[in-house]
Amino acid sequence: MTPKDRPDPTTLSINAMRYQFGGHVGKPVTARGMGVLVIDVGGTNIKLLATGRRTVVKIPSGPTLTPRRLVRLVRQSVDGWKYSRVSIGYPGVVLHGKPIVEPKNLGRGWVGFDFAKAFGCPTRVVNDAAMQALGGYRGGRMLFLGLGTGLGSALIIDGILEPMELAHLPYKKGRTYEQYVGAAGLRRFGRKRWSRHVLDVTERLKAALGADYVVLGGGNAKLLKELPPGARLGNNLQAFLGGFRLWKPAAKPRQ
Repeated sequence: MTPKDRPDPTTLSINAMRYQFGGHVGKPVTARGMGVLVIDVGGTNIKLLATGRRTVVKIPSGPTLTPRRLVRLVRQSVDGWKYSRVSIGYPGVVLHGKPIVEPKNLGRGWVGFDFAKAFGCPTRVVNDAAMQALGGYRGGRMLFLGLGTGLGSALIIDGILEPMELAHLPYKKGRTYEQYVGAAGLRRFGRKRWSRHVLDVTERLKAALGADYVVLGGGNAKLLKELPPGARLGNNLQAFLGGFRLWKPAAKPRQ
């Protein structure tokens, strides 16, 4: 089966996935009676899924997307859905559950916006890479690296999520990790050389942070023909699984 013949994973049921969390294998559910709406905000699309729903809904985003417009579009798209909590994966830096830097590829107004008030229910906001990391967690010390436009990163230790900003640390020749393994590095070096840098960066960061294993996510991870030792590929659905897990007590990000 060729890649184009495979079904789009976003059309699959999130409830069909099984995962391991804290030694327990089961369905991706949250606390009893708590429906969660998960919003994965990207530069091209907003993707939505809620507890009990079987298909991901996509809404175009882009440079005109403000948080107010996001809320309006989401409310229109999920009319009739039942949820009492909201999880948001935000493409930027989040501190203490709030965006502190405006996103590069979206509209303005995200810093200081009250999402809980806008949605009318408790809301948790995390970096989008951190949310996907949480969905791919299988216990122990896990490092997540998101290979997309930039380089997303997060570390989870014994169920405690720690979003990280490794992308802009110096790597080689005065350039950062992101400049080598992000989309700009892929264009500059070509896939073969870019892949070698991904392997090197993954091994360096895994060793430096003492991770038991690494999950490589993001849109460009699928271009890798070889994975570094101790690494495995993530899945786009893991962002939604991470959004559900945000409401498990053990999964709350460290403040």
